[in-house]
Amino acid sequence: MVKVYVPIDSTALSLGAERTAKKIMQEAQARGVEMTLVRNGSRGLFWLEPLVEVETAQGRVAFGPVQPSDVAGLFNAEFTNALADKAKAHPLYLGLTDELAWLKKQQRLTFARVGITDPLSLEDYLAHDGYKGLKNALAMSGAEIVKAVTDSGLRGRGGAAFPTGIKWNTVLNAPAEQKYVVCNADEGDSGTYSDRMIMEDDPFVLIEGMTIAGIAVGATQGYIYLRSEYPHALKTLDEAIRKANLAGYLGENILGSGHTFHLEVRRAAGAYVCGEETSLLESLEGKRGLVRFKPPLPAIEGLFGKPTIVNNVISLATVSIILDKGAQYYADYGMGRSRGTLPIQLAGNLKQTGLVELAFGATLRELLYDYGGGAASGRPIRAVQVGGPLGAYLPESQFDTPLDYEAFTKIWAVLGHGGIVAFDDTVDMAKMARYAFEFCAVESCGKCTPCRIGSTRGVEVMDKIVLGKNHPQNVQLLRDLSDTMLNGSLCALGGMTPYPVLSALNHFPEDFGLSNKEAAA
Repeated sequence: MVKVYVPIDSTALSLGAERTAKKIMQEAQARGVEMTLVRNGSRGLFWLEPLVEVETAQGRVAFGPVQPSDVAGLFNAEFTNALADKAKAHPLYLGLTDELAWLKKQQRLTFARVGITDPLSLEDYLAHDGYKGLKNALAMSGAEIVKAVTDSGLRGRGGAAFPTGIKWNTVLNAPAEQKYVVCNADEGDSGTYSDRMIMEDDPFVLIEGMTIAGIAVGATQGYIYLRSEYPHALKTLDEAIRKANLAGYLGENILGSGHTFHLEVRRAAGAYVCGEETSLLESLEGKRGLVRFKPPLPAIEGLFGKPTIVNNVISLATVSIILDKGAQYYADYGMGRSRGTLPIQLAGNLKQTGLVELAFGATLRELLYDYGGGAASGRPIRAVQVGGPLGAYLPESQFDTPLDYEAFTKIWAVLGHGGIVAFDDTVDMAKMARYAFEFCAVESCGKCTPCRIGSTRGVEVMDKIVLGKNHPQNVQLLRDLSDTMLNGSLCALGGMTPYPVLSALNHFPEDFGLSNKEAAA
């Protein structure tokens, strides 16, 4: 019996995967073809979705993008016999999936199973090295687990890049009867979707990582704070948690070890600022999402005043492979202090958008052209924004910067959550700078004056600059305002809004009606 794979990932569904899957089954039944249809996750090649794969003796063979109207033609070409010349002659034939250049050049560690397994099949997960990390962790002390995470060099993948092991060690050594593990799954940055893909396409790897974290620091309760706009992830996580509980991988006495860890999903409040860890904790407690003053740090007084690990989805999901393969295995990838891999999300004006997981060190140019294929419009790529709506805009002269936290710091930029949004030469960078202020004004929690008032004043100043009113004075005012927000804001929302504003002004002064000399003055 032939096995055919059609993704159930949100991106694939939005591009017609559900209709394609139904059409394949209808056509198979009408033609008397015996078939098993597996709904896997997306491989991350979004421009080829819906991507249909057929299992063969040589590996899976891909066809795409397959719309319902293409299905009859595929059957006519006997695509289920994907190694035959007739199938290879079909226009949608792509060849062996693992040999596709986009995938072959990647280093998939955190995303090793994504697109390969049925997301809700625990059997599939176990057959592909799932829960090996947890079993290793159960034979270790909490301090040993924390040391492994520390030695791996893993840093927070949510944007702050704080060393994960240091945070865990603080929670481990904080005395308390109750501790918590909180997963920040409120993925709100523009052009980012790696968290969603993990939760929809390999939910058990996140569950395993959180369970390991709980065992490491002595936490018995975990929460996934899930972005409210992710209904498919909610459904998938709830079902995966149910199955993990039934199989003894969650709950009381995990795998007979005596350890306890319970896990729940909580829907987020729909506010961008709740991606900040203390605002998230306030929201999780049922309060308005306002940023807390620090100290105390959440690792000391977090959820309900107890020591709490707060990590991003990718950080926690990556823990599983570290405990499976070992700290050195993970640390051998990357460069400098940026160890391991980063799931990079390509979006915006690119021919080939999707997810790429690579070791730190790849350049923006490589990502934009070797993977992204250049601008979808066919025009030159003028700028890219890396790190979400609060990330700096980088000009072509900086495209050779390697993906490395310290390298980005040197050019006054951030890697953030690994989202890259590309713009061609038709973009108006003054409008993009104005949007940064407007975004901050809308999303500010309002607790601190630099963010609450500064963002609103920023919109007004940008409007005057665009209209050509008192250019020198208003540009200086823009810089002064940015300095106040950068150094006086309570959290990164106000504190990082100057990154897109000033980078646009510094690199693209002509869009502000300024010469290079005037912009530098």
